[in-house]
Amino acid sequence: MARLKTAGGIRTSNKLNGSLLQWHLRYLAVNIKLYIEVSKPRIVLVLVITAVASALAATRFDSTPHTGWDVVSWNLLFLALTGAMASMGASALNHYYDRDIDRIMERTSQRPIPSHKIAANKVFIYGLGMCISSIAASWFLLNPYTSAMIFIGIMFYVVIYTIWLKRSNPLNIVIGGFAGSAASMAGWAATTGSVDVTGFLVGWLVFMWTPSHFWCLAIKSRDEYASVRIPVLPVLVGNEKTATYIFLNTAILLPYSVALYFFGLGLLYTLIAAMAGSVMLLYHYKLTKIPTPAFAWKAYKVTAPYLVIVFIALAFDALFYYRI
Repeated sequence: MARLKTAGGIRTSNKLNGSLLQWHLRYLAVNIKLYIEVSKPRIVLVLVITAVASALAATRFDSTPHTGWDVVSWNLLFLALTGAMASMGASALNHYYDRDIDRIMERTSQRPIPSHKIAANKVFIYGLGMCISSIAASWFLLNPYTSAMIFIGIMFYVVIYTIWLKRSNPLNIVIGGFAGSAASMAGWAATTGSVDVTGFLVGWLVFMWTPSHFWCLAIKSRDEYASVRIPVLPVLVGNEKTATYIFLNTAILLPYSVALYFFGLGLLYTLIAAMAGSVMLLYHYKLTKIPTPAFAWKAYKVTAPYLVIVFIALAFDALFYYRI
């Protein structure tokens, strides 16, 4: 070890100090990366976009409906922050609870906990802390209704879906899909101070979309879900019937999304929702003819961006509001 003598004794050389600093920075970077991974950043991004877009859309249904996007920028920032924290925490708790089956499934075997890159108890503490912090912060920074919807979203994803239904009920993802709806309703409440009929119906879009989205992935990963006895629809009824259910679900989603025009949404949203839903419906019809894992993966990649496209359209619909 290189040392330098000083009047007061011996101190570590600048070179060694630099090496220690680099080691600590690398260690910190690796840990941050692992915590980001257990937070499921793609889901976080989608739910934050959903919440913020709903908050902007709600400006046409607040106390000043003739002005779009008249929302305090700090409120949007706090909504994005608390919503992200809630999603990150809930995802981490999902990683913690599913660590036993994640170890078996090839698709999830390299996640941080089953690959022993991070201790399970650390993920649990992180997830619980983020969830509690998001609920408390949204209560004080936004309003009780937004905080309540964040709490409901966490409960649906962690308790109702992950712990209760995922391993025992084929309707697991259908009911669990309300967790995403809660994100939209939280955004709506951040602007209006409550969740009215239109706000609820807008949030219900997420619930309607979720089965079509997840069942496509479930067809692709059917064997893996079967290996850990998760009762997803393809495991129980096969790919062909699941493809039919996906098509039927999307056939309901499309007119539902368009019908929101009659609850006050504008023409921009309605047209984009109709186009995006029609593309989904076309692919899901093809899936009934080709119910293979390969084509289900293609359908999944078409279904995935639907929610972001529709909710961004919803936000800009409030800015360029027009009705016939």
